[in-house]
Amino acid sequence: MNFKKTSAALACAALTAVASPMALADSTGWYGGVSVGPTRANIDNERISSSLLGNGFSAVAIDEDGRSTGYKIFGGYQFNRNFALEGGYFDLGKFGFAATTVPAGRLQGDIKLRGLNLDLVGTLPITDKFSALARVGANYARASDTFSGTGAVAVNNPNPRKRDTNLKLGLGVQYAFSDSLAMRAEVERYRVNDAVGNKGDVDMVSVGLVYRFGGPVSTSVARAAMPEPAALAPQPQVVAAPAPMPPPAPAPPPPPPMKVTIAADSLFAFDKATVTPAGRQALDAFAADVKNLQFDTIMVTGHSDRIGSHAYNMKLSTRRAEAVSAYLVQSAGIPAAKMLSKGVDGADPVTKPGDCKGSKVSKALIACLQPDRRVELEVVGTR
Repeated sequence: MNFKKTSAALACAALTAVASPMALADSTGWYGGVSVGPTRANIDNERISSSLLGNGFSAVAIDEDGRSTGYKIFGGYQFNRNFALEGGYFDLGKFGFAATTVPAGRLQGDIKLRGLNLDLVGTLPITDKFSALARVGANYARASDTFSGTGAVAVNNPNPRKRDTNLKLGLGVQYAFSDSLAMRAEVERYRVNDAVGNKGDVDMVSVGLVYRFGGPVSTSVARAAMPEPAALAPQPQVVAAPAPMPPPAPAPPPPPPMKVTIAADSLFAFDKATVTPAGRQALDAFAADVKNLQFDTIMVTGHSDRIGSHAYNMKLSTRRAEAVSAYLVQSAGIPAAKMLSKGVDGADPVTKPGDCKGSKVSKALIACLQPDRRVELEVVGTR
């Protein structure tokens, strides 16, 4: 039994499965998922007929079943927004044929294919939530054949087995519903050994779900409405001889807002939104400074540099501001109702025009724009 190449047009099915104007998020870390879909293999009718005719039969008619349903269970680690390492278990289903011969006889064969795979997956973000995928890797498959003959057909080895490692390729698209959940559509080709000395290909078109573990924290905090103090009615005073009252002393001006700027490189790794141990120390020091203050709100503003697209920088700076707010609420005990957070896309840079020349991304440009990547914490309404 041999499996031939399937049509490259199967890739169109993956592209139409998730048509949307938005795409994959840039989350990193561990993920897992499951996919299911139709599989297809071409049965080598010519080889089967030649083998039977060479053994003394005068005519052969073959019915084949080269379609089945397969699934895969997978898990992996996303190193960055472009590369991941993924492994899993797959079951490509069951394929078979039935050959009727003259003199009267019948040869029936089936094959089951299942195994393990390890792939390098490349991701190309197209929009904020939608991306294209490509994979290359190896599959370790077990082919389990079953042959039976009746009438004039005799079978010498009814249950051959074969384990082998071969190439695996794939293309796909992915749409992220959120930072944790995404849908994936793929077309994959598995090179397999059919246990009787031949290598071929099995194609699978699948749709599945992907769940990312430990996604970025997204904390929305709203300022609770503070009740207005009730005005106390003045109490009348009875005096025998009212004396002229001095003018009231002017109310002291409110203290200026307390504003602290922390470099983003001190809080986060480059292009990340998870607070580092050094960043937690800086935020703990800030929390100690405001612990005994009375204030209305703390505004957390995340700033990015000018490298990258507007949409990507807005998302990264917003996630960084939300991560700082979440840490101060969870670890420092600051009420969530007093926290506000937002991100800006390089709208208020520290560097001046002409300080950092060049538009091509380089280590020198990244280092020069370091002051622009920051988080500002402004304590408003202190008293």
